Amino acid sequence: MKNLHQKTAALPRIYCNIFGHNYQVTKQVTYFVKEYKCKHCNRELTTNSNGNLIELTPKFREINSILERIHSSKIARLKDRSFSNPSYI
Repeated sequence: MKNLHQKTAALPRIYCNIFGHNYQVTKQVTYFVKEYKCKHCNRELTTNSNGNLIELTPKFREINSILERIHSSKIARLKDRSFSNPSYI
């Protein structure tokens, strides 16, 4: 049974080695930082501070969650400010 599971788990990796990964955005942290996941082998990546794709480790997962919280509070604060003080008057 274990041998069968190893063979089925190896097929997506072989597919990605031959044809390349098929990354899809799973989470948009900010406008520039996103998290990606391969459709076939479930490999997870994120963008670093230079804009390059790197492995999504627990450390980067935590950094992204904090960054998302800061970004969403900033956007909410800017929306609130624009509604309370309209510039067209």
